[in-house]
Formats: sequence, structure tokens, C-alpha cells
Amino acid sequence: MWHTDGVGMSQNLGADVSAVFSDGGPLAHSLGGFEPRQGQRRMAEAVAEVLDTGGTLLSEAGTGPGKTLLSGQRVLVSTGTKNLQEQIYFKDIPTLRAALGGTFTATLMKGRSNYLCLHRFQTMEGSFESRGMFEAADVFERSSSESEKSIFLPVIRDWAARTATGDRAELEDLPEDLPLWAHISASAETCLGADCPQYSECFVTRMRQRATESDVVIVNHHLLCADASVRHGSFGEVIPSCGALVVDEAHQLEDVATQYFGLAFSNYRVDDFVRDAGHALSATGATHRQTGEAGGTAWEPREIEAAARGLTRIGDRARHFFARLAAARGAGSGTQEARARYTVETIADYLEDGAALAGTIEGFEATIALMLASSASGPNETLATLQRRAGELHRELRLLLRGDDPDLVYYLETRGRGVFLRAAPVDVSRLVREALFDRFRSVVLTSATLAVDNSFTYVKGRLGLRETDEIRVPGEFDYTSQALMYLPRRMPPPRSPAFAAAVAREAIEILRRTRGRAFVLFTSYAVLRAVQHEIEMALPFPVLVQGQAPRSTLIQLFRTTPNAVLLATSSFWQGVDVAGDALSCVIVDKLPFASPGDPVTAARIDTITAKGGDAFGDYQVPLAILTLQQGLGRLIRHRTDRGVLAVLDPRLRTTGYGRRFLSALPPAPVTHDLDAISRFFR
Repeated sequence: MWHTDGVGMSQNLGADVSAVFSDGGPLAHSLGGFEPRQGQRRMAEAVAEVLDTGGTLLSEAGTGPGKTLLSGQRVLVSTGTKNLQEQIYFKDIPTLRAALGGTFTATLMKGRSNYLCLHRFQTMEGSFESRGMFEAADVFERSSSESEKSIFLPVIRDWAARTATGDRAELEDLPEDLPLWAHISASAETCLGADCPQYSECFVTRMRQRATESDVVIVNHHLLCADASVRHGSFGEVIPSCGALVVDEAHQLEDVATQYFGLAFSNYRVDDFVRDAGHALSATGATHRQTGEAGGTAWEPREIEAAARGLTRIGDRARHFFARLAAARGAGSGTQEARARYTVETIADYLEDGAALAGTIEGFEATIALMLASSASGPNETLATLQRRAGELHRELRLLLRGDDPDLVYYLETRGRGVFLRAAPVDVSRLVREALFDRFRSVVLTSATLAVDNSFTYVKGRLGLRETDEIRVPGEFDYTSQALMYLPRRMPPPRSPAFAAAVAREAIEILRRTRGRAFVLFTSYAVLRAVQHEIEMALPFPVLVQGQAPRSTLIQLFRTTPNAVLLATSSFWQGVDVAGDALSCVIVDKLPFASPGDPVTAARIDTITAKGGDAFGDYQVPLAILTLQQGLGRLIRHRTDRGVLAVLDPRLRTTGYGRRFLSALPPAPVTHDLDAISRFFR
């Protein structure tokens, strides 16, 4: 099937693919337990057709049809998560290679922050031996604990000497939120490019070289959209050019694109800049002390001190500006996000402080420019990178303060200690089409949840798709025997003060019958907290709650803890795979409508309404249907799985649009009787 050089398939691509998935084909011979399925074969043939002739294919296929094994030309595969990327690279690709007997090559590409920067790591280690003249440069004293110094630094040092990829995923015991990693990762803002003394050994450089030479390149949606946004802005590229694009979990693409085609200015970003600039100036001062003025290789002390004073002013003004913004939003130290839309009128009280901060950053940029111009020792790429970053910071802050682009929605976000000014595109359809899809000869978008009301109209409109081929492959699971749908007879409306208590009562009764082993998914933290208290008091099962530990840790705990119950909100509605008896029930408290108070959602509703459309029926309901399908899709992940799906929202039965949701639910038997759950498990 594959040529000996690993680049492409024979001329009759459709026949080749059909043969691979046939009863006596290569997959059946090489994979134990492989079951040829008609739906699997139909989708494979449809993908082969679009790869062969060009164009765009929309494919809705349930879990199981082997969507991610499909490639045959040089192709870019984008997934929803890093975990799925790794599954494709470490499991699916070797399986496919063994089955086909081919020698095609594949490369896994993640975002830069996943990789160690050798230059930053070596520079930082050097600063421990001799502290610089600026306290801001001492990254450990500012943001790392003694345990990081004594435990994680030696681990990273040993790993850095032997790793071939520099991917932090190899360090399984490294905490996800380790502050140290932010100081040594290969961020785009601090990259020196080809002028870096470690450029040839750089892990990101090597990753790009491997990708350029590979037949299959595997990325995630965040990297895909980040690459598209820098190309759109004429800032170069990250991912090498490919002729075909396969987007798995395509229902997530609009949200990710919204993040990357906008602007963001935050206290974290300024803090990182001040820290890095302080470190660079400290190193510059050390160079001056070592070489002396006679060597003509360093700047005058007064130039360095002037830059340091400017950096101090940036830090002071940033703290004042963000503190005022945080106070306006009532920001706390919790994990919940708060967002508020703003206009130039509503942010007027903060414009003076914001403009002062922008001016101070611009002044620092000018100071660094003068230092570079007066250097007697040639270019200094570290300072040149600082100059570029300072320019980006003050220009983007001014754009955000201006708030006058009608195609953008501007909002203030607080998240924990983070304060963000953001601008997001109201409509990403044109941006995604022009910056992403138009670059490829063939595009395949696939997900288990793409169609609404048996049509792809919604997703086509949201992603700017025009002429498409379309295929819907029924799921391979028998919901009539594998699942039971429970809908309670009586529930108060979701806006009723009694709703949370009613959810708790229903959830407790369901969980008693399922013996825990459940996800309870909420649309708000308020209801989650209220239900958590009641469940913990009433049931003997271990209760895990979103926020208690990193997401991956909670999922692993759930898998390994008998009879566990996980309470979670939006981030657990998709991308979580727990097969077997450990997960035997999914309870959803209410229909997952996006909050009309969310700035981006509100702006999109306003835009659709202004054009004479039906924002509720054409946007809010379809989006909620896809989200609900994703949440319920956590339950049945294998042909041997069995379990109960429960939706506690009475609007399924009491509203006209409820019928649209009901028609989108899995075809499982429906019951209103709690005792039927007990009988189901017996």
C-alpha cells in the first residue's frame, strides 16, 4: 500500500483503503481483536476520495471508527489535546506502520512551551553562581521554593543531558504547574532565533527539522491556530507546509481559533517581561564588570542603570494598573473565571493609568534601542529581543485601550491572580478559512459531534466552510443494551432557588444505585458547590472535585479509586476517556447553554440579531446540543461498557426546543423510574 520511500499510496487510493479495512486486510491480520466495520470502511473511503481529488470533507463518526489512523499522503493531523496527540504518535502510528509494512515517518509537534530552552536553562544556572545587580533577575528567589532548587533542578539538569526531544512530558514526576518551568521553557517571546548560541542543538529547531522531513505531522489545535495566526500576520511559520489537513475533534476548533486570532495583555505577561529584562540587564552588568570599559565590549554603567530604573517604573505602574482593574472586578484568589465586556467609555477611568504604563514600556524600548545603537561590541540578540517584546507590549496595550475595532469584542478577565485585557474576534469564520483551510489542497474535519438536526449547516457557518463533501457514520455502540437514559419526572426550573437542592437529591439517589462510579457534570460552580456538600454528607463514596488537583491527576485518581464520584464543570465535558466499570454513570445537571453574560457569547448573539437572525435557535441551541453530546459521550467508550446517562434539566420535556435536544441524545431506552437504574445494573 505504501511506497518503499514512505511518501504516499498507490494511484487507486480508494481501493487501497478499502482493502486495508477489509475482512482479510492488513489491519485484520496484524491487530488482535480487529473487527471490520462497514461504517469504518465508508469513512476511510470518503477520506481517501478527498485526499485523492482535493476539497473538504465533513465527517461525523462516533468513537471507534479509527478516525485517527487515516492518512496516506503527506498530511498534517491536528487533535484536540496533547494526550490524543501522544496516543496517535506512540500507539496508532506504530500500529499502522506494522499493519501496512511501510516505512513512513511521523513527527509529534507541540507548542514551544512544552520544550526546554537550552540557552535559558544554561543562562539561569549561571546566575545561581553569581547573582546579578538586579533582584528581578534572581528567578528562584522571586518565584521558586527551596524544594524546587533542591529537588527539581537536579532532576531537570540530569534529564537535559540525555533527552533527545526536550519534551517535558518525559518528566512524568514534574508538577504541571511548576513555576520553574516557565523560566526555562522555549517561549516564543524570549527566543533568539538563528542568533542563539544553542540554535543547532535547540530542541525546537530539531523538532521543526524532523517535521519538515516527515510524511505525517501531528499537532494539536492550539499549535495549529497559533501557527495560522502568525502566518496571517506575516510573522513566519511554525508548522511545515503540508498538502492535506485532518482535524480531529473539529467541534473544538472555533473556540481555539477565537483565542489565537485575538489580543491579550496581562499582569503575567508584564511580570515575565520584567523578570526576563532584569535578568538580561544583570548579565549585561556582569559583562561590563568582567571586561571593563577599556575592552570596548560593554555599555556604560549609567546606561544600564537608566534601563534598570525604567524597568522598575514598568513594574510599579503595571502593579497599580492591574490592581485597579482587579478591584473593579472584585477579583479574588479563587479558580473561577470572571469576564466583563468593556468599551472605551466603560474603561475610561483606567485609560490614564493604562496609557502611562504603555508610555513607560515605550520609553524602556527607546532606552534599549539607544544601548544597541551605542554598542561597540556588535549586535546583542538578547537586548534586541527585549526591544521587540517591549514594542509588542505597548502597541498591543494601546490597541486594547482604544477598543474601537467593530470586528472584535473587548473584555476584562480575572482568573485567580491573573488579570487580562482581551480582544477576541466576534466571527472567526473568514479568518479560519483564509488563514487555515485555504492553505491545504485537502481538508478533513471529523468529530463524534458535528451535526445538529441531522445537518452540518451549523458547523459550516461557524468555520466558514463552503463546498463540502459530507458523511455521517453511525456509532458502533448498541445504546439499546449498553445504556439507560434517566430523566426525572419532576424538577424545578433551573433558575429556581430550589434547583440545586433538587439536583443534589436526584444525584444522591442515582449514585446510591450506581455505587458511585460516576461523573456529575455541572454548568456552574455555584450548583457544584451546593451539591458537593450534600453528596459528601449523604454517601460513603470517595468524592473528587475539580480544582482539588490538576485535571490529569484527578482523572487518574478516578480511574484507580473504587466507587469514586467526580464533580466537575466545563473542562471535563470533553476529552476525558475512562473505559470500563470505573465510569458507569454520567449525570448532567442542566442543558449546557453558553452564558449570555459571557462577552464573546453576548457579542455573537448581538451580531446575529443585528443581521436579522435567530441567535437562540441558530447559535445558542446548536452549540448547547453539541456540548451536551460531548458530556454524555464520556460514558460509553467501548463495546463492553454499560452505564446510565442522566439529564436533570426539566426543559427537555417542557420546552419546544427540548425536542431538538432529545432527538440528539443517544438512542438509549428512557426511564423516569429510579428503580430501573438498579434493575439495569442487576
